[in-house]
Parts: sequence; C-alpha cells; structure tokens
Amino acid sequence: MALSPSTVAVATAVLFLGGVVAGVNGFGFAAVGTAALASAFDPRTAVVVMLLPLLAANASLAAELRVGDLRPCARRFWPYVLAAVVGAVAGMTLLARIPTRPLTVGLGVFTLGYVAASQRRLPVPGRAFVRQRCFGESTRAKVGLGVVSGAVFGASNVGVQVVAYLRSRDLDRGTFVGVLASVFLGVTALRIGVAAWLGFYRGDVAILSVVGVVPGLLGVAAGKRIRAAIPDAAKRAAALTLLTVLGLKLTVTAGG
Repeated sequence: MALSPSTVAVATAVLFLGGVVAGVNGFGFAAVGTAALASAFDPRTAVVVMLLPLLAANASLAAELRVGDLRPCARRFWPYVLAAVVGAVAGMTLLARIPTRPLTVGLGVFTLGYVAASQRRLPVPGRAFVRQRCFGESTRAKVGLGVVSGAVFGASNVGVQVVAYLRSRDLDRGTFVGVLASVFLGVTALRIGVAAWLGFYRGDVAILSVVGVVPGLLGVAAGKRIRAAIPDAAKRAAALTLLTVLGLKLTVTAGG
C-alpha cells in the first residue's frame, strides 16, 4: 500500500466518521471504520490499520465505566473476556490465511449481520431462542460465546456478537458502554501484539495505523459532545444505514 496524501486523507476521514459513530452510540467504531477502509483498501490492511485507533478510542470510552462497577463487572464477565482473548488470537491467525476476496465478502456479510442483529424494527427468526440458549449467565455459555466472539472480532474487527451479548445482560447505558469498551480494549491490545508477531505491522500500514489514532479520538470526542442532543432512534438509524451501505458495497463488489 502506497502512503500517498490521498490515502492519508481517506483514512483520516473514515476514522473520524467511525469515531463520531462510536462517541454517539458507544459502539460501531470498528465496524464502520473497517468496512469503510476495506472499500478503499484491501480488507487485511483495513483490519490491521484499525487496531491502534480502535485501542485508543476504546480507552476513551472505557473511562465511562464507574470505578465502583469495575469489580462486580470483572467477576461477572471474566470467563467471557478470557475466552474472547483466546478466540481473538485464533482469528488473527486466520486473517493471514484467508484469501482477499472471501475475506472481503466475509467482512460485508458480518457487517450486514451486525445491522440485522442491532435493528429493532423487524423480527429476526430465532433471536429469542439464541438469546436463551447461547447468551446465558452460565460459565459454559460465556466461554462458548466468548471464543466465537473473539474469533470473529480477531479476523474482521466486527464485534456485533459482543454488543449483542452485553445488551442481553440489561446493563444501564453507562455500564454497557464502559464494559463494552473495556472488553474491546483488552482484546485489541492483545491483537496488536499478535499482529506484530505475524508481521502485519510493516512500513506504511504501521504508519497509517499510528496516524489514524488522532482522527479517531477526535471523532469520539465530537460524538460524545453531541450524544445527548440526538434522539436515540436517530442515532441508531443513522449508524445502521451507514453500515448497511458499506456492507452491501463490500459484499456485492467482492462477490461480483
């Protein structure tokens, strides 16, 4: 990948937009940023470039978790987080082996799946069954879902399964955002080490990932500032519409 001014400009705009979405909704940075970057660059580059900005953005969002909630949340979710770490390592390893076209289609499909699972207007067949059987509080359910969640997140940056799981736990808004960001923060930190070990961080890709931290954080800050002024329905509709467009573009373009 050539690090031209146009490349930097595209990445900067994408990461700022993804940061705004995350700041407003508490999630969506990875999905929006990776899908948009993958429509401009190859998907493997998109996944790797997003890692450092994602780490910085989630560090900012994790600060919303109240200090008093840290210990009970850690006790409640540690099996899920530990299993997600294991899955993320496997996912990053798969990233090096999956050909470009299937990876692009996969990113598109995961993005559209994110939209389907997040929207509330249309019923999703089997949602209640999956929630009851797979999203339970048992250690077995947490470990199983954690491994799958981490593997998908590790290979694609798409964390719809993490969002869906934490939403099913009926957390208040501040705790949900903080716990979600904390999970992504820990898993992403590990993924950066794995990416370096696998040789993904090289030359211009590494530089662009570092440069992308600033627009990502600025976008998160901007999103946080306007969060209270935007109705919840409008926040969700705008984010899901953007993700639908990106998911369709990736799937149709790569599959055609």
